[in-house]
This record gives sequence, C-alpha cells and structure tokens, in this order.
Amino acid sequence: MDLIIMDIVEDTVVDGPGFRTSVYAAGCRHHCLGCHNPQSWNFDNGYRVKVEQVAEQLLADPFSNVTFSGGDPLEQVEAFTELAKLIKMQSKKTVWCYTGYRFEYICQSHRLSRILPYIDVLVDGRYMQKLQNIELLFRGSSNQRLVDVEASLQLGKTILINYEPLPIEVV
Repeated sequence: MDLIIMDIVEDTVVDGPGFRTSVYAAGCRHHCLGCHNPQSWNFDNGYRVKVEQVAEQLLADPFSNVTFSGGDPLEQVEAFTELAKLIKMQSKKTVWCYTGYRFEYICQSHRLSRILPYIDVLVDGRYMQKLQNIELLFRGSSNQRLVDVEASLQLGKTILINYEPLPIEVV
C-alpha cells in the first residue's frame, strides 16, 4: 500500500512532546484560511512511498516518537492506519495525528474510525485564523483540541488532554 506524502521530518519538537519524526501527508480538503502548509492540499504535490518503507524509517530511530500531519492524514486513512498499526505492533512509540476532522465525526465514520485504535493523541479541528493563539502548545487555533484517544474510546466520550508541561526554573 502506498502513502502520498510531502516530506518526513526527523527530530522535530513542534508536532508533539519530545523528539518526533513527522510524516506530512499530501492532500487536504479543508483548505483552512491561513494554513501553514497550503502546498500540501494538492495530492499531486506529494510523492508515493510504500507504507512499509516509511514504517522502517520511523522504527529505525529508537528515541523519536511519531506524528502524522499534512495536509490531512485522514484523506489517506487506509494507508495511515496501516502505518500506525505497524508502528504500534513493533514499538512502544506514541503516535500523534493532526486532522481537520473533529473526533466525534471520525468516531461516526466507519472508514475514518479504523485509525483510532492506533493513535495516542488526535489533534482535531480545522485551523481557524480568527482563533489563532500562539501560546497554545501543538495547536494553531483555540478550537483545536488534544484528544486522548484511548481514554475517549474506553469511556465513550471525548477526553481532552490539558498539556501543561512543568515550568523550567532558571537558577
């Protein structure tokens, strides 16, 4: 199975906590005003790569967790589900996924919801320029949420993560 991606960025610290390797999907239907990556809207701007090849690259770094971004990875949900499944079966890495779709909508979709068991944190919601907030960690606008997917699936309701790392004391 192939993914259509824009890029793979290693050792990033902006797409979730700690060092992460981010896979940027090509293709997005949301077309959010002010999107930081509008070139990723078009599938034709990406390149094809085998899921297994990407998994091998992601698994090769023992220290880096994984983030799916884009574009919108859920536009290629079958391939990203396969990738997330391979990562989870072969490692203890956390997987974060950014999407313009809301968690509740994903849960109601038989097709989209297949990825959820393999995602640790879902950063959901379209980017909204009028709600931009540069003080939020790992989000661009205040409508976007950090969803604890496992807890949400277990409890049958959306559970949000209040990610507030401890302040670092300067001595």
